[in-house]
Amino acid sequence: MKVNARGWRCRDGRDYIAAMEVRGAIVKLGDGSHVAYDEYGDPQGFPVVFCHGWPSSRSMAQLTDDAAKRVGARIISPDRPGIRGSSFVNARTLLDWPDVLSAFVAHLSIKKFRMLAVSGGAPYAYVAGWKLPEQVEGIAIASGVPPISELSDHAGLFWLHRRMLALQGRNPKLLRALFRIARPIASLQMSLRCRPFLRLILQRMDAEALRDRRAFESCFESSRAAWAASVEGVIADAEIYARPWGFRVEDIRVPIHLWHGKNDRTFSFRLAEELAKRFQNCRLNIIENAGHYSLPIRNMETILADLLAV
Repeated sequence: MKVNARGWRCRDGRDYIAAMEVRGAIVKLGDGSHVAYDEYGDPQGFPVVFCHGWPSSRSMAQLTDDAAKRVGARIISPDRPGIRGSSFVNARTLLDWPDVLSAFVAHLSIKKFRMLAVSGGAPYAYVAGWKLPEQVEGIAIASGVPPISELSDHAGLFWLHRRMLALQGRNPKLLRALFRIARPIASLQMSLRCRPFLRLILQRMDAEALRDRRAFESCFESSRAAWAASVEGVIADAEIYARPWGFRVEDIRVPIHLWHGKNDRTFSFRLAEELAKRFQNCRLNIIENAGHYSLPIRNMETILADLLAV
């Protein structure tokens, strides 16, 4: 565990140690497994559990750091089971996550919290809100994945995801083999010099947003670390998206705020519009001139301030 103390200054001018920078801390759970996590933002702020995307890991929450400090949010970002520093759990399902999360926050002496999910983290925030309504006070979803197994067609998904889903249906063993083949390349650290090439594969607004060094590292280094640690964890996480989630999103009672870019090519904003109609208590925010990456990168302070006001 890497923990660095930082000095802060009181209003009366005295210096004191008010914060600890938490990176790669470990919480051991009662079943013998463990969860690795980072913390960002204001350590004295209201607790917000961050659900990272896929393929990604806990350090994706660096995206929130500056904004969280400004709005007074304590961002707690755990690796999911099998991802990076958290222990692998064989045959896990999405419904297993609330129990893991409940034990995790209990160790941190947190009773109530809010949740922020980006992209592939969305199902984990939803299932926590469904199963733990007494603890989860509100949910914010940025560029979130919908319940894919419930879609009548996959036209609103990125082409690569459509290909993976088709192969998962026809030959899941081959798809897993392809993931293992891809691991050595996906585990390589992407140089900042590669950023100009993002313009060739990403939309203009996403490529521009990723010119920021911290945003670039949050998105790509967190992904690389997940691949490098365990391809089996990355595969297990991916397979959960293709399966039924195991609960009805209509049964989620906690407030949900959806944020989606009008130009998101990974998950069309039309999918967010349809999903929003199914929640009991939801506010949908469609942002013009925003893509999959640029939405959370450029709107994080607004998203967090809105979540804390729920």
